Amino acid sequence: MAKHIFVTGGVVSSLGKGITAASLGQLLKARGYHVTMQKMDPYLNVDPGTMSPFQHGEVFVTEDGHEGDLDLGHYERFIDENLSRESNFTQGSIYQTLIARERRGDFLGGTVQVIPHVTEAIKERIRRAAEQSGADIVISEIGGTVGDIEGLPFIEAARQFKKEMGPGNVLFVHVTLVPYIAAAHEVKTKPTQHSVKELRSLGVQPDFIVCRSDHAIEDGVREKIALFCDVDADDVLACPDAPSIYEVPLSLYEQGFDISALAKMGLAPRKIKLAPWRAFLKAKDACAGELDIAVVGKYVSLPDAYLSVHEALEHAGIACGRKVNVHLVDGEELTDANAEGVLGAMDGILVPGGFGQRAFEGKIAAARYARERGVPFLGICLGLQAAVCEFARNVCGLTGATSAEFADSAPEGTPFVVDLMPEQEDVEDKGGTMRLGAYPCKVVSGTRAEAAYGEPIIYERHRHRYEVNNAYRDRLTEAGLVVSGLSPDDRLVEMVEAPDHPFYVASQAHPEFKSRPGKPHPLFKAFVEAANTHKEN
Repeated sequence: MAKHIFVTGGVVSSLGKGITAASLGQLLKARGYHVTMQKMDPYLNVDPGTMSPFQHGEVFVTEDGHEGDLDLGHYERFIDENLSRESNFTQGSIYQTLIARERRGDFLGGTVQVIPHVTEAIKERIRRAAEQSGADIVISEIGGTVGDIEGLPFIEAARQFKKEMGPGNVLFVHVTLVPYIAAAHEVKTKPTQHSVKELRSLGVQPDFIVCRSDHAIEDGVREKIALFCDVDADDVLACPDAPSIYEVPLSLYEQGFDISALAKMGLAPRKIKLAPWRAFLKAKDACAGELDIAVVGKYVSLPDAYLSVHEALEHAGIACGRKVNVHLVDGEELTDANAEGVLGAMDGILVPGGFGQRAFEGKIAAARYARERGVPFLGICLGLQAAVCEFARNVCGLTGATSAEFADSAPEGTPFVVDLMPEQEDVEDKGGTMRLGAYPCKVVSGTRAEAAYGEPIIYERHRHRYEVNNAYRDRLTEAGLVVSGLSPDDRLVEMVEAPDHPFYVASQAHPEFKSRPGKPHPLFKAFVEAANTHKEN
């Protein structure tokens, strides 16, 4: 029977519940336990797939095609496990399922209520995550903060779950803020006390309290929190701001977090294997020199919109012994005229995914600058489509070539070198209907892609509706565009490259989702290596 750990948060959001949960997961896996993780989001959207990145950050896609919370990316990167659609669910998805059942008559005329029906549905999803993964330990993060109205069913479901599972099978970790008040020259525990009081009023007593702060948490502060919150002082953990999120597991390890959690669950403290994690951090600290990479996008005011891209660049940079400085460039402001001034000092240019026409012309300008000036370029999803449109316009002579996604604003006769996938033509619902999840790709021999991957067949995760229009494929390739990746049936263009270029590769997939600390994604590693060569030359 799996053991369960619930992670809650208090006082304010964005405290780092996801990093805390992922760090504990990393430590428990390092001790030889099979760990899986889950995020429960209280909002009423069925999933974040239709939400703006300005609202929610990036949408993380799992191997089986679930559009999930960005914390799933942290989970995968820390515990080095592929998660699934069972690893993330929202209150909206719970209500959607219950209402569909009610309309079907499943409840035999009974009244459908938050308790027991919503809470039972939540508990069923928790059980399912354990059963389908076969994990020894399931770590479930409850989104939001304690006291939020929308989060109450999740707290209640977790409370019931602990009672049903019995002693020693369920733990609660509460992450809370211990702010530093400059005028008083001290950290204050009262917000934490009130947060725990609110949690206890809902019937949940935390087993551990993780104190987030930008200042050191002294023993006296921990003892005070322990006294007023009814936990042992050793179970009050300090988690001050760290230079890197990847240092958090070691900080918690040094305080015995994993050992104490295992003891409370009645599990043996197996020998821990932290050598790979320490080696990654050592390599990070040993980086000599820096690289400047421009990420030309649409959502640049919120870095979390490209979170996995940032992490994948960092992983690749560390593997190459270089610190990567990411420069977010607003595609709306970039043009052919100012590209030299904006991008001239960059060692590499990356155009990430996105939707909509806004900033698309700037992405095309970035692709053109990189292609014509010999600057290493990596295009992802919409970045591939921008690269194809740029090549069609400026090499093939297809004036105004663009994507059919923007057909409403395009003049009559516009060449749509990127078009809607045939299977998407009759799709009306926006949520969960794109080409999602891992798909195979044949890598063409003798290409940059083959040099990067070193394998003839690869699997990458997708999230898109539009593809390169096959009606223009021959014209593009005759003009020199290299198709370096194809679907197994040769129907879909998955990767392209520019000829006679140090590194100009674009993928219709999202390789950033599969990069891990110490295991950089091969395409990102090849891109960063090319950027480093460009800088040296």
